[in-house]
Amino acid sequence: MEPAPEPYRHGIFAERVDVGRHAGNEAPIEAVPQPHLGEKIELDKAVIQAIPGHEAHVVEARRYATSLWGLTAKITVKYQGGAVTTDYFLKTVSTNTTPTASQMIRGEFESLLAIKKICPSLIPDPISYGSYTVSNGQEAEVRTDQHSIAFLLTCFREIARQPPLPPSINTDPTQDFVTCLATLHKSSVSPTGMFGFHTTTCHATLSQMTNTWDPSWSNLFRRQFNQMISHAKAKQASVPSENWPERFFPLADLVLEKVIPRLLEPLQSEAEGRSIKPSLVHGDLWDENTALDAKNGEPFIFDACSFYAHNEYEIGNWRARRHRLSGQEYVEGYKKVFAASEPVDEWDDRNLLYSLRFDLGAAVLIPGSDDLKETVRQNMETLCRKFFPDDVELLVAGKFA
Repeated sequence: MEPAPEPYRHGIFAERVDVGRHAGNEAPIEAVPQPHLGEKIELDKAVIQAIPGHEAHVVEARRYATSLWGLTAKITVKYQGGAVTTDYFLKTVSTNTTPTASQMIRGEFESLLAIKKICPSLIPDPISYGSYTVSNGQEAEVRTDQHSIAFLLTCFREIARQPPLPPSINTDPTQDFVTCLATLHKSSVSPTGMFGFHTTTCHATLSQMTNTWDPSWSNLFRRQFNQMISHAKAKQASVPSENWPERFFPLADLVLEKVIPRLLEPLQSEAEGRSIKPSLVHGDLWDENTALDAKNGEPFIFDACSFYAHNEYEIGNWRARRHRLSGQEYVEGYKKVFAASEPVDEWDDRNLLYSLRFDLGAAVLIPGSDDLKETVRQNMETLCRKFFPDDVELLVAGKFA
């Protein structure tokens, strides 16, 4: 086996993380940095073998854009007898970075496949995924520091801008981002009629509660939120320098036990004749995994961690001011295409609840995100005080159990 190419030390531990960009509370002023080509990299045989077609000749492979968790690259290929080149996109994640590397890659591949069945133009066409072992050049008999690298191969789509234009600027419904997203949500059909997915997907490196099927959206979201709380507690135990606000976890328990059922069970109230369809969602939609295609001007999405959910869950991530998608032209534009679920007057409360799930994940993932942790605590307290003020007073007094 060939030694590991140098670029595999790329990732969150190899460079300074922009906390404001990934876990901040302030609206961005500057545009999303334009992706660019970087240095050449070597390709493992497993990646070369995954390239479709016979007699493919790799012209070059270069880093393209950045990733907190691994390496991303553009591969240019020419086939025998052809003068035209074909480009592919490569993402790799090492088990040196996270033990969930293979789970991340497989989850994204399965997510893209699922989206492709409904809206093929909305994603880069997924081609293959796999893994290979790297040994840092040591002989096989004495390898002691082997690590696995998982890879994803898709068609390449050049990014023109991120995020796509809002509906107020783009008047072509076939190229309107929120219309395309709503089409995915409306047209998708759960294979079981329930909420969940057929495999585990990951919010960045964090595994999600998706590999299950549940007829109750309230139950599934509660399990998902509880898993994120478990990730937060594990982070607190393993990184003592990471501070979590006072009463953070007791408030989270109150959200789990009372707020989630209060806000989500009415969506499927038989007494009120209400129901919601399980919609296929991207799962972590923010500025930097949405884009306009430079060739055809169509919006597309990537870095998916999908499952079948309440469609409004997708918009929870847009509440954070650090995301340009938090702009009202995006949120209200989406609601015009896919109306709010009943009870409509609790849409904003549900949106705040869903935002907790995304912000909590970011707070666990990004070192130094103390301000975001406090924001999550405040938002949990806001919901708890609105619906269960007496319990909050008992919590403050140390009597809530």
